[in-house]
Amino acid sequence: MSVSTKSLLRKFLIWKYKHISERQFVYILSILVGFLAGIGTVTLKNLTHYIRLLFELDFFNNYQNSLYFVFPMIGLLLVYIIKQIWLKKHIGHGISSTLYAISKLNGIIPRYNIYAALITAPLTAGFGGSVGLQGPAVSVGSALGSNAARLFHMNTKTRMLLIGCAAAGAMASMFKAPIAAIIFAIEIFSLDIAFTSLVPLLLASVSAVVTSYMFLGTDVLLRFELTDTFEVNHIGFYALLGLVTALASVYFSKVFFAITNFFKQFESRALRLLIGGLAIGTMLYFIPPLYGEGYGIMNNLLKGDHITAIGTTPFNLDLSNIWIVIALLLGIGVFKAIAMTTTFGAGGVGGVFIPTLVMGSVLGNAFAKIINNIGLDFHVSESNFTLIGMTGLMAGVLHAPLTAIFLIAEITGGYELFVPLMIVAATSFAITKYYVSHSIYTLKLAERGELMTHDKDQNVLMVLDIDKVIETNFIILKPDMKLGDILKTAVAKSSRNHFPVVNDNHEFLGVIRLDDVRHIMFDTDLYDTVDASSLMHADAGIIDYNDDSMNDIMTKFKTSGAWNLPVVKDGKYYGYISKSKLLTAYRQQLINFTK
Repeated sequence: MSVSTKSLLRKFLIWKYKHISERQFVYILSILVGFLAGIGTVTLKNLTHYIRLLFELDFFNNYQNSLYFVFPMIGLLLVYIIKQIWLKKHIGHGISSTLYAISKLNGIIPRYNIYAALITAPLTAGFGGSVGLQGPAVSVGSALGSNAARLFHMNTKTRMLLIGCAAAGAMASMFKAPIAAIIFAIEIFSLDIAFTSLVPLLLASVSAVVTSYMFLGTDVLLRFELTDTFEVNHIGFYALLGLVTALASVYFSKVFFAITNFFKQFESRALRLLIGGLAIGTMLYFIPPLYGEGYGIMNNLLKGDHITAIGTTPFNLDLSNIWIVIALLLGIGVFKAIAMTTTFGAGGVGGVFIPTLVMGSVLGNAFAKIINNIGLDFHVSESNFTLIGMTGLMAGVLHAPLTAIFLIAEITGGYELFVPLMIVAATSFAITKYYVSHSIYTLKLAERGELMTHDKDQNVLMVLDIDKVIETNFIILKPDMKLGDILKTAVAKSSRNHFPVVNDNHEFLGVIRLDDVRHIMFDTDLYDTVDASSLMHADAGIIDYNDDSMNDIMTKFKTSGAWNLPVVKDGKYYGYISKSKLLTAYRQQLINFTK
């Protein structure tokens, strides 16, 4: 930032402090952030669209099936080059990275996140990577929200709120569903549902939707108007669909983590690219509908055109046979999760949200076709089951049942389906939650104790910085030090009343407290005979810097009854944490969360 720009910003901030209240300025920023998130989302969609238009030229039509194999590898190679040569930084999954920034970085997101996903995600999806754009849209919007808050010197709580506003804006702009976008921000990012939070979310969501309408008109991603009404006698089928989508959600999640772990064993990113690129190309060659995000599949199924949804395959199959169609739809659903995760493993950048909807749509449609063709004279609405299948997968995979219900209802005008939407979402979420405790976005964060929830006390502990409560100004003793040396070099010169004892490798052995030497400190006959190893004793507990979360540390203080506990880092003594300093830091952070 130039000197003149800094001067203008300083003058504006001074004017703002005099003329605009903090709350009013947050409202203004939320509108701005919503607009920026909308612009980012529109840019992502347009870049991806223009890349795909290149492959619709007549030159490519004669080689379409073969190019399904080649295009994804080209896109992944371009992403690899951008990451390695230009950015030289890691680009995480959009929503997971944003959640981490909220929980561990006080909502500070690096500026490069604004343009990193904006460039790499369209290359990944545009060239056929089986991923969505919702995650990158949230990543771009959240980075904009975070940096806007930092630019105008907003506090941590406001910065996190603006990140939520940006996430809601990205969602609203992508689907033109402002209500679902607000619920998404609250449900996924665990935002505080207070009036002061709700108004900025509303403003950001509306601002983003208006931006999307300005640049994209009334065009929507899912084009469908509800024609078939809800029939009460079909409740049993909807409950069964909830069970099916729950099992599919568990499968989706397990496949995601298994393939992710498989690729982690290869340290070379180039090797990951080669293995993943070949695997994706093979899958797309045999199952072309896996190409790209998959909006065509969903829209065609909603229109009842399963032939176009399936597209042209290299197999000479009789698509007039409904059971072959059902088998192909189920195959698309099974392999969508595999293709998506393989794209990530190969180094692609994208989101989980849209692939989840695609898998849900094909499962819901196939489920309805099975009911209608098993010969028991049943007839259910295939379009309705397609919609509600999306809800079931979203509720299960993303652990976001409210977002699932309101998104499908809002983007399709299907509010008449609220009852089956709730049945399927609740069933899918409850069963999936039992087998997969956290969503794809949050599992790794939860395992490391870094996941924000609606538990305010837990969140306060999570954002506490352990380095700020560790004290290292203790005089260290060696086990062979004599009592006289201990009194002269430690006790006489320290205001502390306990002294850690370490060996030559700086490993923690024990502690000597002032009370341990008080009764002999004036007995000069013992100065050369008693050493530290005979005076020291084990502490009430030890804090592991690398493994213990703040919640673990609090528990250790509670169970041990100690006022001070030693900290060990990488097996070496590091310092001490006092209960009084920890509680003071906790109280201050709690004030920041609630003011």
